[in-house]
Formats: sequence, structure tokens, C-alpha cells
Amino acid sequence: MAVLAERGITDPTPIQAATLADSLAGRDVLGRGRTGSGKTYAFLLPLVSRLVASGRTPRSKAPRALILAPTRELVGQIEEALAPLAKANGLTTRTVFGGVGQNPQVNGLRNGVDIVLACPGRLEDLIGQGHCNLGDIEVTILDEADHMADLGFLPGVRRLLGATPKNSQRLLFSATLDNAIDTLVKQFLTKPVTHEADSATSPVSTMDHHVLHLASRDHRVPVLVDLTSAPGRTVVFTRTKHGAKALARQLNKSGVPAVDLHGNLSQGARTRNMEAFHAGRATTLVATDIAARGIHVDDVALVVHADPPTEHKAYLHRSGRTARAGAAGTVITLMTDDQVRDVRQLTKAAGIRPTITKLGSPTHPVLAQLAPGERALVPGGLEVETPVQQQRQGGSSEGRSGEGGGGGRGRRRGGSGRAGGPARSGGGESRGESRGGSAGGRGRSGGAKSGGGAKSGAKSGGARGGSSVTYSTSSPGAGAPAHSAAKVSSRFR
Repeated sequence: MAVLAERGITDPTPIQAATLADSLAGRDVLGRGRTGSGKTYAFLLPLVSRLVASGRTPRSKAPRALILAPTRELVGQIEEALAPLAKANGLTTRTVFGGVGQNPQVNGLRNGVDIVLACPGRLEDLIGQGHCNLGDIEVTILDEADHMADLGFLPGVRRLLGATPKNSQRLLFSATLDNAIDTLVKQFLTKPVTHEADSATSPVSTMDHHVLHLASRDHRVPVLVDLTSAPGRTVVFTRTKHGAKALARQLNKSGVPAVDLHGNLSQGARTRNMEAFHAGRATTLVATDIAARGIHVDDVALVVHADPPTEHKAYLHRSGRTARAGAAGTVITLMTDDQVRDVRQLTKAAGIRPTITKLGSPTHPVLAQLAPGERALVPGGLEVETPVQQQRQGGSSEGRSGEGGGGGRGRRRGGSGRAGGPARSGGGESRGESRGGSAGGRGRSGGAKSGGGAKSGAKSGGARGGSSVTYSTSSPGAGAPAHSAAKVSSRFR
């Protein structure tokens, strides 16, 4: 309670109040609460309490509790919330996911750990190599359970749950409960208690929803530049990894400091991009649906579906990046003529009635209403040059292996640009291939030149080489990030 009070948490949210009694009593629980409703503490508090009550000491390679989540970012954020609770009660934790070297994970498991937080792919790899077994698991938790029940994850999740003791406690939490989860519930949960803390449509009905009907697909980028150059943080969703990468480059070229987040990025690149977004150096995050399951950033004022999602569940999770913890938020879907029918069906399934505006041009006055405030563009956007030493570290390059994989080799081409001009900017383009067993890496890093930008009123020394990072934005203070033409340079050590 003291740990929670230090963080300003004194009263339970509806999903916490609904589930805690059953979870603490050791029952299997199926809980649905809207995105941002406090589901993480709803399962962390009983997890820690029950492990403390049982008083067992973890054996080597045999953790006592398992938390499964679909993305590395979500694993990291759950671990961040868990850390102070675990420390206060003398419990140890270990994160397990791909995209990084496995040796620290192997060593942590060998030393004995109370709680493992994992993505399914890497955990299965380590179990297959004999570094972990789940025979001592007392509590298993599935976060974003509906996504974990999708076809891509389902076989691995079933194998992992099947490796835990049948009489152990299992908690499944999600923003949506649907038929996909029934497969896991029927096979692995014993007399589960179901709690739904809000109505199915409440996550989206509390936000302002708009659809902008574009006269031409060519208007898409100019409209996005206008919306994202307003004050505040914006998350833009695309359907594909390539689309996210290309759109982030276009926004930077147009003067909007932006970073991308998708499955083709190495773990190091994903971490750096999220740090830039958290710190306000980048005011726009361009992401695929992976981010809808894995990011929690305060004060996201605007969510834009640059590509309409394919299903209403994805709309719910994407849109949940804004209007968190009672804050206001706006959700905008861009729609072209050939998407009208799909968007109509999508919004109907999601239970919303958006305001639809037909844009004859990309300078329609409604844009200023949806994203108010003075527009600010930074010449060159955000420029990040990946350090050579980062590439030579062990672990997999951004590969096709997703969460699994051991070491890897990769080639990296840094995007060479000039701050102050609309040349190539944004993170370096990367290509990689994950290869198990090899921890080394080879890479080439393009040089970055900063300088110029006389019109921005700022000068930066000419930095060359892989160890330089040049940002064309300033880090704002508290509150919504403000755009600035000042340049900040730093070095990775």
C-alpha cells in the first residue's frame, strides 16, 4: 500500500475493485477492462501477494510465476510497474524477449527468479534449450489475452500454459473478450470468474471520433503534416511496417519530428525511438498495430488512423492510446473513396457514430478545430544516426524472427541528411537477418552532417560519424511537448 501511495494510487479503479477479491483468493479470473483502466495493477497486486504468502524460494531455472504479453514494449512496461512492488517484498524478476542477446536472460533464470515476464517466442526458445522449465509456476497471467489467442500466438501460448501445473492459478486480462479467448478458457481455466468492469463500447464512446473523407489519396500526407505539427503528442497508425517507416520519413522531411515503431526495428532502435517520443524530442509516433498493444504514454492528445484498421478490436486498442486515465482525447480516421464501405462497417461494429467531414483540400478549417494550436515545423525533422558501437553488440538484428532468435548479423545504412533541409532524415534504414547462435555483428553507419539551417536561427557544429546524434527539436518541459527549431546534440557512450 505504501508503494502505491507513493505513486498517488489510493483508490481502486473499477476493474481492480471487481477482480481483486477473487484473484487474491486464488481463483482463476477472466477480466475485461478498457484500455488505460488499471488492468496491470489488477493482476500485479494479487500476484505479488500470493507469492509472498506462499513463501517459497525459487529453484534454478524454475520461476514461480509467469506473465505473458505479446510485445517487448508491453513486457517492459509491466516490469516497470512491477519493480517497486517486487522490491518491497523481496521478490526477483526477469524479462525474457527476443531482439536482444539471450545470455543475461539465461543467467537470470539459472540464478533462480520469482517472476518471469516474457514474450512467448523467446521463452519457448529458452525452454527448448533447457534453460527454463515451468513446473514450479504458481500463478500465470496473460495480458492482452485476446491478442495472445490470435492464430499467430495461440500454438505457443497453449504449449506454455500446458507446461504449467494444472492446479496453478491463471489470470487472463484484456480490453476485449471474444470467442478467440474461449479456446484458452475452456482448456486451461478452472471454474473461472468473469468480471467486465465497463460496457463493450465505453472505451471509444468517451472520446471524440472523427472521419476525414479525403478527396484524393495525395492529400493524405499534407493533412497528416497539418495535424501532427500542432502542439501535443500524436500517435499515427499505419497498416504495414513499410508504411510506418515511409510515413515517418515523409513527416520528418516535411518538418515534423517523428519516429517509427514496428516489428522490423531492432530492440535498440525501438527503445531509442520510444525514449525520443517519451522525452518530447519526437512529437509524433508512427506505428503499426504492435504499438496499440505495447505503449503507454501520458498526454497523447491525438490518435490518427492513417490507414483504417481492419477490425473494430484494432480500432479500440489503437484509439486507447489517447483519453487515458480520464483525460480527453481525439481520434481521427482518414478515409478515401474506396474505403467508405469498410470504415462504415468498422465504426458500426465499434459502436460509435463519428463526425464525418469531406475535405475538398488538405487545408480545410476543420483540421485546426481537431488539432488546435499554432503549427510549428522544424527543418529536417528529427535526425538520429545509429552509433557503430550499437551495431556491434550481441543479439539479433532486426530480423524476421520476431520475438525469438539468438544472435544475428545485420547491415545498417544510416540516413545521411542535413539539419535545416528537407533531405533524408529519421532513423537509419536497417536490414537484418536473425541467425541463432552467433552473437556478433557487423555494420556500416552513414555519416551525419549537421549545420546549415540559417532560417531556423540555430547552428550546430559539424558532427560526422556513427557516434553522433543530432536532434532538431528541443526537449520541452512538463505538459504537452512544444515544437522548437533549436538543435540538441548528444553522444551515445
